[in-house]
Amino acid sequence: MHVALPVGLVVTALGALWALSDAPSAAESAPLPPAPSVVAHLPGVDVSAVDPADPCADAAVRDALASGDDEAAVTAFGGGMAFRDAVVTGNAPCVSLSDPNRHWVVVNKSRALEPADHEPAGMTEASVQMTTASHLIDEDAASALAEMAAALRDAGAGELGMNNAYRSYGLQVSNYSDQVAQSGQSVVDLSSARPGFSEHQTGFAVDVVACGSGCGEIGAFGGTSESDWVAAHSWEYGFIIRYEPGQTGTTGYEPEPWHLRYVGPALAAAYHEGGFRSLEEFFGLPAAPDYPH
Repeated sequence: MHVALPVGLVVTALGALWALSDAPSAAESAPLPPAPSVVAHLPGVDVSAVDPADPCADAAVRDALASGDDEAAVTAFGGGMAFRDAVVTGNAPCVSLSDPNRHWVVVNKSRALEPADHEPAGMTEASVQMTTASHLIDEDAASALAEMAAALRDAGAGELGMNNAYRSYGLQVSNYSDQVAQSGQSVVDLSSARPGFSEHQTGFAVDVVACGSGCGEIGAFGGTSESDWVAAHSWEYGFIIRYEPGQTGTTGYEPEPWHLRYVGPALAAAYHEGGFRSLEEFFGLPAAPDYPH
C-alpha cells in the first residue's frame, strides 16, 4: 500500500537533505589550531618581532658586516632586540657568536676563543687612569669608556679608572698559573679564566676601579659611588656587567661588579631593557658553570 505524501512535505525534506550534504562537518568548520612554534616557548622572545625572512639576505646587513661595523649591523637587523631574537631563533646564519672580532662574541668556560691564541686588531691605549701595565683596549670600547668616565665625573659620582683590559694569551698563561700556585685551581677557576677562555683576550672586557681618592683595587670596587653609578648607567655606553650576583651557576664566575664587557650601545640597551643578567641568557646559550672534562 502506498501513501501519497503532500508535495510540500517532500520538497521540505529534500531541501533539508541537500543542506545537510552541503554543510561542512563540525571538524571541517572548526578553526585549525595554530601550528606549534619553537619561538613561542623561548623566554624573552617577542614572537611578533621575529621576521621569518632571512635578515642576512638584506643588503644593509651584508654591507655592515662586511665593513666590520658591528653597531651598523645590529641597527640593520632592526635594533638590539631584533638582532638578539634573530640569533636565538636561528634566523641569523651570517652571525657567529664565536667570532672573536665581533662585539657579540660569547666567551665562557664551554666556549673557548677560536683560535686560542687570538690577537685582536684595533687596540688602543685607554685614556683613563691606569693601575696596571695592561693599558690596551678595543678602540670602540676605549671611546665608550672615556665617555662613561667623563659622565660619571660630571654626575659627581667620583672618578673611574682602569685596572686592565686586553690580556694576551701569553699574559693569561702566566696570570692564571701564578694564581693557581698561590690559591689552587678550584678557587682560581671561580675568579680567573684559563688561557684561551678569557674575555680579556678579545679586548672587549675591562676591569674598572674607583679612583675618587686614589685608585683602589678591583675587589674594593663594589659598594662605591663609582660602582653604583656604573651599575645604573654603563649600559648607556655599550657595556654590561658580565658577572652579576646570583649568576655563578650560569657564568661559572663569582660576582664581579668591576668586570665590564663592551657589546655596543644597541645590544647593551636590549640587554638592559630585557632584564637579562648574563650573555648566556641573552643569546639563549647553555649555562657554562665549568670547563668541559
